Amino acid sequence: MLDTRVTVTVHASDPLSRAGVVSHLQHQPTVEIVQNQGGAAARERAEQTERGREKDGGGQAVGAVAIMPIDRFDEIAATELRRLIRGGEQRVVLIARDLREPELLTIVEYGVRAILWRHQATPQRLLRAVQSAARGEGDLPPDLISTLLTQVGQLRRSVATSASVGSAPTLGMAPREVDVLRLVAEGLDTRQISEKLAYSERTVKNVLHALMTRLQLHNRAHAVAYALREGYI
Repeated sequence: MLDTRVTVTVHASDPLSRAGVVSHLQHQPTVEIVQNQGGAAARERAEQTERGREKDGGGQAVGAVAIMPIDRFDEIAATELRRLIRGGEQRVVLIARDLREPELLTIVEYGVRAILWRHQATPQRLLRAVQSAARGEGDLPPDLISTLLTQVGQLRRSVATSASVGSAPTLGMAPREVDVLRLVAEGLDTRQISEKLAYSERTVKNVLHALMTRLQLHNRAHAVAYALREGYI
């Protein structure tokens, strides 16, 4: 649970979609919806919140979150998504009606923090995705995790076929990083991973943060995709 408000902008191609997202979140005390100004308003509010948090001497740092509802991932949606993520100022929650398998890995590698199906985007489910994104964590439906693992597994096998026998991954990954990512790939959350490995939740978060920072990975799903592609899991 976050102890500070998350600033949210809604980037919808039609007024009805925007109104739906706003109605889901407008009464949530931990969310502040701001008008779109190229992301500037959300970034400014987030910076103000962070300055206040530091002044008070506590709390968990959060980032501005951009919510983007789409029917399908076409070129217009891809362009808008790249604009939102450029520079890393905002963390994106994508609400999709439909996604094709080839599009999923592209979206994850863009740096999307969370994906929700439209038919599953209840107020509480959307709030959870927003809070996860604000903390820099990922949130994907189980069926999308399965699809992502299948797709990356196919890429991994393709790479293995063309690679020389016994070749090693290009970048090293510590054993406990592999252990954590393997459980992330199985769909476990931070608490469940900590229980499985007998680590504290803070340790699990620190392991993932250090890994993603070192390898410049955007989120947990991207880290899993990388580990699969490189043959670690």
